[in-house]
Amino acid sequence: MCTAVELQPIQVYQGSFDLESKIDECSLRDQDAAINICDLSSIVSKYNEWKRMMPSIMPYYAIKCNDELPILKTLGELGTGFDCASKTEIEHVLSLGFNSEKIIFANPMKSISHIQYAKANNVTDSTVDNEFEIYKIFKHYPESNVVVRFRSDANKALSLLGNKFGCNAEEDGAALMLLAKSLNVNVKGVSFHVGSGCGDLPAYERAICTGSRLYKTGNLIKHKMELFDIGGGFPGDDDEMFANISEIVNKSLSKYMSDVKAKIIAEPGRYFVSTAYTTICKIYSKRELRSRDGQLEKVMYYVNDGVYGTFNCILYEDIKIDTIHFKSPDSEKFSSLIWGPTCDACDKICDNVNLPNLKDGDFIAFPNMGAYTIPTSSAFNGFTLPKTRFYIRNDLKFL
Repeated sequence: MCTAVELQPIQVYQGSFDLESKIDECSLRDQDAAINICDLSSIVSKYNEWKRMMPSIMPYYAIKCNDELPILKTLGELGTGFDCASKTEIEHVLSLGFNSEKIIFANPMKSISHIQYAKANNVTDSTVDNEFEIYKIFKHYPESNVVVRFRSDANKALSLLGNKFGCNAEEDGAALMLLAKSLNVNVKGVSFHVGSGCGDLPAYERAICTGSRLYKTGNLIKHKMELFDIGGGFPGDDDEMFANISEIVNKSLSKYMSDVKAKIIAEPGRYFVSTAYTTICKIYSKRELRSRDGQLEKVMYYVNDGVYGTFNCILYEDIKIDTIHFKSPDSEKFSSLIWGPTCDACDKICDNVNLPNLKDGDFIAFPNMGAYTIPTSSAFNGFTLPKTRFYIRNDLKFL
């Protein structure tokens, strides 16, 4: 069994959240490392919005998106479940004192030792998408429940997952359910994932339509069907898009799933954490590019975090990096390029951004840095990774 862990301290604040004051609080002027500022209040607001927009769907937070323990603790206390992909992620949840019933082991391909750990800790629900995984479950954890994951890709997403996971619902879904039945392994439900950062909103209706047919097939085969998992893909920094997705999801569930009994869950990741984090970097070098007549054409800034650290998402996701400076808004702006600290020429954070003419020791903040940044960062070239300071507003209200 897991033992409780000690969490990073959480600072309570009143009123509005002032980034510039955090620079002084954290003594950043005397440090070489960048820092991540996390406002847990943003996560509470996102949870409240989820409950308002999709009250019938239980969110199971995708830990892979950001596994810092104060995030997990906050979400668990709000009432979310957890989408875990490994033994370590399961350990994180259990170490915080949450019940194993709040976990779905949602990695379709699992190591035997991880299955054994799930069994020892009574994590009963896991995802499969092929016959080999069903046989593995039958051999090592036959009393568990499986959720058949089928492929239903969006036409546009930051990260499409169907090439790696998901069976063909029409050709293979029923066969997998029949195999499980023959082995006396219970199929509890079905799942899909349209893709991380989905930009194709009708993909949700297509997937729910397909999933409803497969779910009803499971009922016909006499499995104890209870779970319908609509996966992730929900944006964290676009409220209008999230509202549109919510409308499509609610209407689709009403259209295709109203005649069956099912617990509906989802696996949001970036939705909860993207806007909660801001990375604050310090400029330690600069370079000015001038025309032949001496006119300043571009300024290059070198900062203390980059694409091998918190900004690694730039390497595999087509995302826009925003900047915040702390100079007067009326300052003259110049075309600017921001480099990370390593010796790799790929270590470019953003180009053609308009910034005042900053100097060594000034700070640039980057908002919306909570999703798929911290868990995948490295100390390449020997540079220190940013630590996170956590804050929460003192007057939060919960739905």
